[in-house]
Amino acid sequence: MADDNYSIAELETAKVEAQQLTDRILELRDAYYERDEVLESDEAYDRMIHRLEEIERLFPELQSQDSPTQTVGGRAETTLFAPVIHAERMLSLDNVFSTDEFLAWATKVERDSDRSLDYLCELKIDGLAINLRYVNGVLVSAATRGDGVVGEDVTDNIAYLKTIPRRLKTDNPPPLVEVRGEVYFEVETFRKLNAEQAAEGERIFANPRNAASGSLRQVRENKNEAAIIRMDRRLTRLSMLVHGIGAWANPPVATQSETYKLLAEWGLPTSTHYRVTSTKEEAAEFIRYYGEHRDSVEHEIDGIVVKVDELVLHEELGATSRAPRWAIAYKYPPEQVNTKLLDIVVSVGRTGRATPFAVMEPVRVAGSTVRQATLHNQDVVKAKGVLIGDTVVLRKAGDVIPEVLGPVVELRDGTEREFVMPTRCPECGTPLAPAKEADVDLRCPNAFSCPAQVRGRVEHVGSRGALDIEDLGEVGAVALTQPEYPVVPPLRNEAGLFSLRMRDIFPIEVIVRDNETGLAKLDEKTGEPRREGPFKRLRRKSGKDADPVFDPGLVDENDEEFAGDAMYVPSKRATSLLENIQKAKTSPLWRIIVALSIRHVGPVAARALADYFGSIDAIRAASREELAAVEGVGGIIADALIDWFAVDWHQDIITRWADAGVQFATPGHPGPGAAGDADGPLAGLTVVATGSLDGFSREGAIEAIIAAGGKAASSVSKKTDFVAAGPGAGSKLGKAEALGLRIIDAEQFAKLLEGGPAALE
Repeated sequence: MADDNYSIAELETAKVEAQQLTDRILELRDAYYERDEVLESDEAYDRMIHRLEEIERLFPELQSQDSPTQTVGGRAETTLFAPVIHAERMLSLDNVFSTDEFLAWATKVERDSDRSLDYLCELKIDGLAINLRYVNGVLVSAATRGDGVVGEDVTDNIAYLKTIPRRLKTDNPPPLVEVRGEVYFEVETFRKLNAEQAAEGERIFANPRNAASGSLRQVRENKNEAAIIRMDRRLTRLSMLVHGIGAWANPPVATQSETYKLLAEWGLPTSTHYRVTSTKEEAAEFIRYYGEHRDSVEHEIDGIVVKVDELVLHEELGATSRAPRWAIAYKYPPEQVNTKLLDIVVSVGRTGRATPFAVMEPVRVAGSTVRQATLHNQDVVKAKGVLIGDTVVLRKAGDVIPEVLGPVVELRDGTEREFVMPTRCPECGTPLAPAKEADVDLRCPNAFSCPAQVRGRVEHVGSRGALDIEDLGEVGAVALTQPEYPVVPPLRNEAGLFSLRMRDIFPIEVIVRDNETGLAKLDEKTGEPRREGPFKRLRRKSGKDADPVFDPGLVDENDEEFAGDAMYVPSKRATSLLENIQKAKTSPLWRIIVALSIRHVGPVAARALADYFGSIDAIRAASREELAAVEGVGGIIADALIDWFAVDWHQDIITRWADAGVQFATPGHPGPGAAGDADGPLAGLTVVATGSLDGFSREGAIEAIIAAGGKAASSVSKKTDFVAAGPGAGSKLGKAEALGLRIIDAEQFAKLLEGGPAALE
């Protein structure tokens, strides 16, 4: 409830703004971490985060554990790679963009430390964050940052980096140490790689970071020999520099700079581009120098990281939920060029948001060719003052995101024209309108059948953050929802996804389009747009190759078409898509909840809901108060859930998915409350499972606690009864020890689940 310091009206206004900020921040994070795309400048992103933090400080009831201010960016898990739980959280960094902002940060740190400080200044590599875990000196895993708690296991691929030792060069290695660093391509290596990609007709990478991420996060499965050769070629050219430590009990060093020397002695690659300064003014000079000499470095940098050198102060200064207070990233301004604004077009996304995009004459900026950039909404277009036909100033924010800064007014010749925001959806013709009265963004309210929204939601179902269905990406979603043939698409919306059969997708034909322009490619003989069937392939009636053996549940005997002396049969992609859709039916409940595209409900909230309620029916039946009370949910998400379930066609999605076999309940879950069986061995007890527990996956440990009648908590507190800790337990173990809690290992955990506390006596 609001207190005496503000009115209900002020609270409601703040709530609307917080929702808008949350939507946009999560949209930007998904684009950056899931698709290697950047849609906003770092400055704009940080302004959003800071504004949301301010709102949540003034109105604490609007903050939930799922808020972007409380979480680190990426997705926690995918089915493409096995999940790895970091022994210590991998945090992000707060950013500053001016010398004044940096000096203000340093002044505050010195005031909080109550002493003069040494600062370690190093280059901020524009690469992919990686966590290396060594047990008794042996590399046991390499993982991406993920959501900061759980990352993706890329150990097999990191083995291609010859600079990463499999065993540390020391006779006295720590029992467990995590080393953090960045994987990247050197600038010259990246240029050569792109030249080879172009020569072979393969994808051209926009920048070294995208190339590094795309190269390391590859799998060999289902790749042909040529693709594997290209994959190996890219992996062997990657580099890595380590720049810090995660989990490490009692390190024999006192400073960050001493840590770097020790890591180098162990055989790990460390940067030579760092300096320890005794004043913040000297640190500011280091920032200025490299701002003027960025091109002198062998790899891309987008700023400078400044850290307090003394490690004991890292503990004293602590961290927020997403970033340490003892370090800051200074971001450099990006490169700028001029180009021609040819047009402004409007696209509609999964949520119905209508977004203007600038279409420009291709121009080279910060290492890649740019043709378009988002303009966000009609107010932004007006604020920038751009006209169609203008010469505009373009930059890559963070050296990654194309951003139109404004027009070069003196170059206008009178032929320019104003952009007029359409009043109707460009894809379905429905009148555009703000979702709420205070919203700036216009949306298409036809969520049920707008082709753009249906296409986006179907693609979202198959995304890594949801059900991770291979072959159901952008191309697959377009084919299923907007084919050239048949006239009636296989999917009117996502409700029919899990009922698809081969006969539904086999006939599909789509227009072949140019990757650069999006224009239809023409048949050389007829001059008509070229069509192809993505789910069928042409084969001769006779030949030495045997027909593929298909699952009879997926393919009918009539799923073939004859063309002269040849016939079309289902392609490998077709059978793979249907098989993966079948497998997705038994995905964990939290993934299925994410796949429903409920506003504000991302993986964190979905996990909390699944763990607490155990089924979609229990979530649907819960009151707003019951939903909001769940740890990690809160009022905003509770309202979004109630609004979503109130829509008839949303209910139809659940019904049709359930009829098709989608598992909307966690097997063995005792029901709402996550308290499990009232008579279970853990009834009334709160248990935290952390680290690697032999015999239990992360999900399995949580489900086992719930099934035994206990509460599976995600954080350690005085209310915790037991902490089950395995290797890599990290900070939760330390907090449990500090609180004097009962700590048990995997074997004792199994006994506790079976017989309760008495079994440990």
